[in-house]
Amino acid sequence: MIALKKRLLKPVLAVLAMNTILFSCQTPVKDQPGSKNPGDSVATKKDWWKEAVVYQVYPRSFKDANGDGIGDLKGIISKLDYIKSLGVDVVWLNPIYSSPNDDNGYDISDYRNIMKEFGTMEDFDSLITGMHKRNIKLMMDLVVNHSSDEHEWFKQSRSSRNSPYRNYYHWWNAERGKPPYRYSLFDINHDAWKYDSQTNAYYLHYFSRKQPDLNWENPQVRKEVFDIMKFWADKGIDGFRLDAFQFVAKDTTFPEFPKGFEKNFVKYYAMGPHLHDYLQEMNREILSRYDVMSVAEGAGNSFKDAHDLVDSNRKELNMAYAFDGVDIAKSNGYSLLHFKEVFSRWDSAFQNNGWLSIFLANHDQARLVSRFGNDGPAYRELSSKMLTTFLMTMRGTPYYYNGDELGMMNPGFTKIEEYRDMPTLNEYRHLKNTGGNLKKFLKEIRFSCRDNGRTPFQWDSSTNAGFSTGTPWIGVNPDYKTVNAEAQEKDSNSCLNYFRKTVRLRKDNPAFIYGRYTLLDKDNPNVYAYTREKGPRKFLVLLNFTGKPATVNTGFDLSKAVMILGNYAKPSDGIMLHPYEALVYQIK
Repeated sequence: MIALKKRLLKPVLAVLAMNTILFSCQTPVKDQPGSKNPGDSVATKKDWWKEAVVYQVYPRSFKDANGDGIGDLKGIISKLDYIKSLGVDVVWLNPIYSSPNDDNGYDISDYRNIMKEFGTMEDFDSLITGMHKRNIKLMMDLVVNHSSDEHEWFKQSRSSRNSPYRNYYHWWNAERGKPPYRYSLFDINHDAWKYDSQTNAYYLHYFSRKQPDLNWENPQVRKEVFDIMKFWADKGIDGFRLDAFQFVAKDTTFPEFPKGFEKNFVKYYAMGPHLHDYLQEMNREILSRYDVMSVAEGAGNSFKDAHDLVDSNRKELNMAYAFDGVDIAKSNGYSLLHFKEVFSRWDSAFQNNGWLSIFLANHDQARLVSRFGNDGPAYRELSSKMLTTFLMTMRGTPYYYNGDELGMMNPGFTKIEEYRDMPTLNEYRHLKNTGGNLKKFLKEIRFSCRDNGRTPFQWDSSTNAGFSTGTPWIGVNPDYKTVNAEAQEKDSNSCLNYFRKTVRLRKDNPAFIYGRYTLLDKDNPNVYAYTREKGPRKFLVLLNFTGKPATVNTGFDLSKAVMILGNYAKPSDGIMLHPYEALVYQIK
């Protein structure tokens, strides 16, 4: 699933960027729910999932063990020692369930089986055993806003209006006329209603037409989902990521929405009727009965929405994604002032209750360093390390995408034939059919398309970057001969080894997990400076987000501080920072 598409300025740009939903959070910080004195902070209560570092593995592109050009479970198993060496605690695995693969596994045809391309259930059992042996936990995607149209439920549902499975999905009988318009993120025409002649009715699909939305109003659907969760929890998995879950609850009267609603469709689609009832039921039936972490993809339209999902007294979920930040990067640049404001606002809102993730990249984004840093030869490594420093020193559970620890960057695709992403290809066809600007589209997706983050993991300098002995399902970034894990293992100053250092720093210092965050030099347009402190320990973080020297005023006498991390062999004085410099001091 697209990590919940960005809020649209124009419908076309939503799909061509293929980014995460940017939801609007207008609640003033001073009015946040759950506010308490810092000493009473619920957010300082220790939990393993707060202290974890989550490493996302995109199985299709991680490691191919059988030479068919597609990553698989045995490939992941062969690299568990590498994952362990990173110091991470949890692997989030993108969907591996049986699927016709219209949307790279986010269209599921059998929730209790493994996609043949990825292996077998025996392979999965070996994977989880190998992970647990190494004290690595496993979190899996729970994709239940929709299923595949090839799932047996949907086959039965579309077979007859009298089918016992009819109410598993949202149907609109054609004799009622055309249903009220709903925007689809992935459909070639952006129409979320698909006519099906078999029963003379339309079915709803917020995403691809091969991803019909499940009807959560039906208690039998909820029971099916809880049974699926129990199946995987009994197998020993350690967490669920609820994909697109803020969309599952619908007003099934399907009222007309205002013209142009698709420009901010999250306002109309997210947090629908009874969503919290469904989550509290899920918590009672499954989540409270296992020691698992739970995270929602998306958190609604306000801080209240987010708190209602994750505040511990509500007994729903552990954490949610704060998507406000990930979508700031644009092909024409972004404002660090805006970046600082967003992350400071979210930190303030959750400093006393609830919990969030902290992330800047995933499978639905282009590469971290290409979007937020500088992927030119002079600054790729430095800006990659700087961004890693940010992610590992902020409040929230860090989610880090595979390959970013190497500073992998966008591959620079120039032809539509190089892309595999279904919504991108649909949008290209739509523009071609309607006389749209294809040159502009290709330029935009070169920066933003999620395929940029899905190219094969670069293990070494051998053929296909050591990913596969066959032809990879998507092209390998041509820089793999110099940017790869094998080369970086040998370099103590590499992005890979810097990542390991930052993970150790976070684990060794609870202030980076539970400590108070204070923004410094707020109006500095080039430098992000802040402190993290807990008890007697106080740390200063300085991050230059530009490719030029930049001054910063923190008010601290750094001659009395101890620098404990930096991304330059010869660090600056902490006042005039080098381009893309990152410095972490312990303040005495």
